[in-house]
Amino acid sequence: MSPILTSIVTAVGGLLAGLALAGALLWRQQQALTRARHAADHDDTTGLPNRRALLAALTRATHADAPFGLVLLDLDGFKAVNDTFGHQAGNDVLTEVGQRLAALAGPVRLAARLSGDEFALLVDGGPDDVVAAARAAWRTVGRHPVDLGAHTVAVRASVGYTTAALGVGPRALLHQADVAMYQAKQAGAGVYGATATSGHTRLPAGTRLRDLRHH
Repeated sequence: MSPILTSIVTAVGGLLAGLALAGALLWRQQQALTRARHAADHDDTTGLPNRRALLAALTRATHADAPFGLVLLDLDGFKAVNDTFGHQAGNDVLTEVGQRLAALAGPVRLAARLSGDEFALLVDGGPDDVVAAARAAWRTVGRHPVDLGAHTVAVRASVGYTTAALGVGPRALLHQADVAMYQAKQAGAGVYGATATSGHTRLPAGTRLRDLRHH
């Protein structure tokens, strides 16, 4: 092979090797970016979408011309699970509850973990659909105990729901559903609904949310 041809082959080989390396680096960067985006919008314990993702979905829903509602769930007596069996057992309970909620069929569009032992469902449809989804969530959470290996833990939830209304933004919807959820916890009713209004949902006289959170 002539020196010129050898030089050309060497140069082409170097170019191809450089392109392959650049392609591998680009692929790794894209994978890292994908993981970072996923981590920003998902809960690292349950794998469900997090509060940020829920707020984004609620914002999109409020801009769409279709009815929807919001369901919030709070696990009853969850602190006792952590105190009795440890935080890993608590995480196992949260993960199992998250899987049960994520498996709910339509009209549930999105299941999310907000924080602690609080979960949320974004539901497509009108008031009847939202009520049905809230009751289905309450039933599916408490239908079977969670298997922790050496122990099983019975799980119950207090559930609050509200339907979207004109002029009610995502954070107001969250507030209204949150109030309904803690009214359900205080009453021991399991499922409680709030009527969405452009103002804040009111608590019963003399009641504060932080008081209800201790129940």
